[in-house]
Amino acid sequence: MRKTLIICSAAIAAASCGSHLAAIRPDAIKPAVVTQPTPHDTDDPAIWINPADATKSLVIGTDKDSDGGIFMYDLSGKIIKKSITLKRPNNVDLAYGLILNGKKIDIAVTTERETNKIRIFSLPDLEPIDNGGIAVFEGELQRDPMGVSLYTRPQDKAIFVVVGRKTGPSGTYLWQYQLSDSGNGTVAATVVRKFGNFSGKKEIEAIAVDNELGFIYYCDEGAGIRKYMADPAAKNDTELAFFGTTGFKQDNEGIAIYKSTNSTGYILVSNQQANTFMVYPREGANGNPDDYPLLAEIPTSTIECDGADVTKVNLGGVFNKGMFVAMSNGMTFHFYEWNTLQALIDAGKK
Repeated sequence: MRKTLIICSAAIAAASCGSHLAAIRPDAIKPAVVTQPTPHDTDDPAIWINPADATKSLVIGTDKDSDGGIFMYDLSGKIIKKSITLKRPNNVDLAYGLILNGKKIDIAVTTERETNKIRIFSLPDLEPIDNGGIAVFEGELQRDPMGVSLYTRPQDKAIFVVVGRKTGPSGTYLWQYQLSDSGNGTVAATVVRKFGNFSGKKEIEAIAVDNELGFIYYCDEGAGIRKYMADPAAKNDTELAFFGTTGFKQDNEGIAIYKSTNSTGYILVSNQQANTFMVYPREGANGNPDDYPLLAEIPTSTIECDGADVTKVNLGGVFNKGMFVAMSNGMTFHFYEWNTLQALIDAGKK
């Protein structure tokens, strides 16, 4: 019998998840773990895989407030560390093997909305390595950074940050920066690309990058999911696909990419006001890598999810087939056993 570990109190959940929010479906899958609550407003998670022992992997997630930060959790959902105070951190992503001071380090990058910066931290110690932050969208009237995702180019391991904002012009809504060693022990960033269509309906926040296949996906809220090449050296800013334009109750939000193999798997997108996740084939369909039919719609217990992450790595215990992590209203993140989601995808439930 599987035991569900719930650390968030009923009182906190009731206070934060009132009747004005989307209702959880009766058939919703239940999380194996609900994390300790943060003080303010969780937004986006990322899973760091411990290279020495995957069972000691960690989840990091943002707490979105003027007195916010990045919180680090163990696999039982316990908060084990908080970053320095950040001014409304929004989304977060991570990458492995950035060269700094001649050594490879893992990093987490988050947007700091109130300062118009990205912040960079070493992992797993969660210490800042950005000399107070790196300004983004410089020279623009529309800044207010929100979404962020990291791309590691396979051939040379160069690391790039894709940043979105609260609003911006269609065609150059997203900016891409290459990270490098500044020479003084901190990380520098250089703009290498400006791209990305925008419907103008709401905003672009959720961004995900598929390193192996070389694609960027982002949610144009209220419109659909857009796909672009990830490598700026390709000099190709053509939109490759625009999918998920129907079936969402309101907003298409957080994106997670499950990698069954180097080239197959699933793209999961939060149907925020329905408390479900829409599942699409990572490799495309019908012989077309840019064709993304809906495979399944999975009801979850997360409430109005903003962000998610997923891994197939065996993390031990109930997560021996991998783990799916999703933000939930109530200042928490939910950890799900991947095999529970896989069973629904296999059954083709929608």
